[in-house]
Amino acid sequence: MFFVCFSPLFKQVYDTSDGTLIQPLKGHKDTVYCVAYAKDGKRFASGSADKSVIIWTSKLEGILKYTHNDSIQCVSYNPLTHQLASCSSSDFGLWSPEQKSVSKHKTSSKITCCSWTNDGQYLALGMFNGIVSIRNKNGEEKVKIERTGGASSPIWSICWNPSREERNDILAVADWGQKLSFYQLSGKQIGKDRTLNFDPCCVSYFTKGEYILLGGSDKQVSLFTKDGVRLGTIGEQSSWVWTCKVKPDSNYVAVGCQDGTISFYQLIFSTVHGLYKDRYAYRDSMTDVIVQHLITEQKVRIKGRELVKKIAIYKNRLAIQMPEKILIYELYSDDSSDMYYRVKEKIVKKFECNLLVVCSDHIILCQEKRLQCLSFSGIKEREWLMESLIRYIKVIGGPPGREGLLVGLKNGQILKIFVDNVFAIVLLKQSTAVRCLDMSASRNKLAVVDENDTCLVYDIHTKELLFQEPNANSVAWNTQCEDMLCFSGGGYLNIKASNFPVHQQKLQGFVVGYNGSKIFCLHVFSMSAVEVPQSAPMYQYLERKMFKEAYQIACLGVTDTDWKELAMEALEGLEFETAKKAFTRVRDLRYLELISSIEERKKHGENNNELFLADVYAYQGKFHEAAKLYKKSGHENLALEMYSDLRMFDYAKDFLGSGDPKDTKMLIKKQADWAKNINEPKAAVEMYLSAGEHMKAIEISGDHGWVDMLIEIARKLDKAEREPLSKCAFYFKKLNNPGYAAETYMKVGDLKALVHLHVETHRWEEAFALSEKHPEFKDDVYVPYAQWLAENDRFEEAQKAFHKAGRQSEAVRVLEQLTHNAVVESRFNDAAYYYWMLSMQCLDIAQENEQQKTEMLQKFHHFQHLAEVYHVYHSIQRYTELVPLCYRCSTNNPLLNNLGNVCINCRQPFVFSASSYEVLHLVEFFLEDGITDEEAVALIDLEAPRLNKRENKWKEMMTDNAQSLRLDDNTDIIEDDPFTAKLSFVQGGSEFVPVVVNRAALQSMSRRDVLIKRWPKPLRWQYYRSLLPDASITMCPSCFQMFHTEDYELLILQHNCCPFCRRRIDESNQ
Repeated sequence: MFFVCFSPLFKQVYDTSDGTLIQPLKGHKDTVYCVAYAKDGKRFASGSADKSVIIWTSKLEGILKYTHNDSIQCVSYNPLTHQLASCSSSDFGLWSPEQKSVSKHKTSSKITCCSWTNDGQYLALGMFNGIVSIRNKNGEEKVKIERTGGASSPIWSICWNPSREERNDILAVADWGQKLSFYQLSGKQIGKDRTLNFDPCCVSYFTKGEYILLGGSDKQVSLFTKDGVRLGTIGEQSSWVWTCKVKPDSNYVAVGCQDGTISFYQLIFSTVHGLYKDRYAYRDSMTDVIVQHLITEQKVRIKGRELVKKIAIYKNRLAIQMPEKILIYELYSDDSSDMYYRVKEKIVKKFECNLLVVCSDHIILCQEKRLQCLSFSGIKEREWLMESLIRYIKVIGGPPGREGLLVGLKNGQILKIFVDNVFAIVLLKQSTAVRCLDMSASRNKLAVVDENDTCLVYDIHTKELLFQEPNANSVAWNTQCEDMLCFSGGGYLNIKASNFPVHQQKLQGFVVGYNGSKIFCLHVFSMSAVEVPQSAPMYQYLERKMFKEAYQIACLGVTDTDWKELAMEALEGLEFETAKKAFTRVRDLRYLELISSIEERKKHGENNNELFLADVYAYQGKFHEAAKLYKKSGHENLALEMYSDLRMFDYAKDFLGSGDPKDTKMLIKKQADWAKNINEPKAAVEMYLSAGEHMKAIEISGDHGWVDMLIEIARKLDKAEREPLSKCAFYFKKLNNPGYAAETYMKVGDLKALVHLHVETHRWEEAFALSEKHPEFKDDVYVPYAQWLAENDRFEEAQKAFHKAGRQSEAVRVLEQLTHNAVVESRFNDAAYYYWMLSMQCLDIAQENEQQKTEMLQKFHHFQHLAEVYHVYHSIQRYTELVPLCYRCSTNNPLLNNLGNVCINCRQPFVFSASSYEVLHLVEFFLEDGITDEEAVALIDLEAPRLNKRENKWKEMMTDNAQSLRLDDNTDIIEDDPFTAKLSFVQGGSEFVPVVVNRAALQSMSRRDVLIKRWPKPLRWQYYRSLLPDASITMCPSCFQMFHTEDYELLILQHNCCPFCRRRIDESNQ
């Protein structure tokens, strides 16, 4: 048999199930050397020594035939197209259905084998002269690989690795130099040649490229890794093996031999692995070992170049058995997450064993009935011989060098062995063979799976069978919980807690470990950690009110919802310690506060469980149950408070029934509070009124501006309820309804508040009327009235109001403040006015208060002086630079006068115009002793006859506003004027000599020439005589300031008031 191949559609000329010949194909005239199926399985080709190639259909019908010049050595279909490569001793041809003819290419040597790359782009040709030629699809040579053996090492078989996971295309080359080599597409060799020690006739890859089959002169088929490491023999034959092929996507192998026999093998790759807690070690690619941390999912690969036969792992030890040795590894550190292993010991010796176990300082070999304990140096220290075949062995821990082993036998016996003790301890004996064993964390219980797929659980001390479950193939105890185990079987995972029914869920594979909430499951060749919530067993414990046990189960791993359920159940069961732990787990501060408060109450001696449970129900929202318990425990008030706080007022009313009216009133009040908080103020007002809470009803109505509601409340209230009525009046006033406020104040008889209301609303007439009836409120009315007048620039009225209120000091203080502000703000004209007002105010005080007369007169003169100064300063920019002339002595005074506003010669004070500040032609004179002001005025008014040289005379003009002298034509010539004689003085004197006149001088004066300042008492009047009657002078009758008549009339026209005191011209002189 030179060649075999599998159909991708699994339909062959021979039936692989029983080797039956389906149909012999007759088309060639000589020996057939090779066959090849197309990728889709619809066609296959055969090549023969008759130099022909025939294309066959899947129905075994020949459809095409073409020939070469020599016998056909090999054929191969392109894996992606229907292009066929056929190779003879002298050339090769490329044919496809699209071509009309075969494209043939000559070669320098006989072609023995060929193979296409995975992508169908390149064809490798193996030649008898030891050369490998790589061609493209058109037959052109791209790479030429010349082997060192040359023609003495003919290439007999080549094959590209079909794996799509490899980065590069890899070509396996087997030659009769007895070597196996690997090359890249570029022609670069990978690694070194592998010596075979036989002539290879065929090489082929498994479908995924992980293994290689080799057969040849050694009359057997061998299995190699993809890297060329020999793993073992698949089958031995009686003659040379010329061809071997793997059935696509399977582990079936067909072998063809020189003697014409065809063999069909099934390869079974057993799982070689070891597990200890969360570390799982398993064989990969037959030569490597991968250690996987099942919790962190970390993996580390330990590469090897030999077949891995057995693996054992325990704590920080890892043992790997190979054909000729055992390697013992250890972790670099004691860190539980460390994944780095290093070789600790190497036992170079061939061992045959069924099972391998490693401990801290020993390895245990299981050989059917015999157990051998070897040190890491390979020395046998101890041996145990069992009664029956050993079916299961497991390390169950212990001190280093004294570990315990759990051993299960085929006869049903279960033993415990310590590696430092030659005697085995029989734990129990059952009637059925043991398949799997595990011991609980406390070493008190033993779980056994027997050959009948039954899981049996025993008490180790009493040997009692606790329970048994069917359909089990493996079992494992939870390492963190004594009463929990799991077992698998029939596609289900079964979890059993204590004596509760089994909880099932679907799971494929075998359970090999159970740690907390993680179950370690082996499925086919992979180990996985399955996170299994422990909800079902937890609820089983909760149903029996076993809260502490349920909490232990929950700690293994349950959902947040399960934690909450556990917490609630424990709380309702008044198991506060468990509830606190569970609520802490879910971070529920609200319930933790409840538990804390209950614990505090218990510390203080409270032990009413019904009351505690009622609080729990209230927190859980079971309000009606809570109310019943509150009532049962004699705390109806707590139920009422609960309903009120929850705004369940209807339920609260039902709960109360026809109870205490006080409770009903309190309930209505709380309902009103709630209505207020949820922004339903009208309903709140009505409820407050019905509960008698008038103040709150008034506040809400007032805050919302409901005047009508306030009126209704105020009129319904009794006058004795002063506080709510006063609150109503307050809101009436605030809401700009003074009439209703006044009505309310009248109702309660609060006259003072009524006065303040009139004052605040500036209803002065009502205020004055009220103060007339009740003089005690005079100050309460006139003082604010005066302040209001002052603020509105009605200062004369304000002064009268202050006087009327008897508050002269306030009047002065207000004017002083106004004056100060005017000065600070540089309003000097206003300052002059305010100072004049102050002076007149001081004069009024001096008239009324004898004790303050002297002080007030001093202030009067001071303020008069300041008024004149500021009035002057206001108009200083209009000052005309003239030399002051004294009209008494006719002396021209310098501008800068150290003596002040007096003449340097006669010391006579100057009289200035209040508008232009020029020196007026006036001289002040004084009356002799004994002459009163009234007599002086009468004498002046007599006006004795005079002799005038001219007929035209002065005309005196008297009005309410001013007193004026006007010259009609020419000045009168007065002869022998007694006043002129009085103007004389002693020259060079330093003292001022006033002009004092007697009755004769007064009688000689003309009324037109005299100006009189008629000051009120206690001031005396001041008299001035005009020395230039032709220049008219006007004096203000209010402030007695003097002006040139023309200036005064102009200012009157501009301002309609006196420029100094601002008295309007239409006001009468008072």
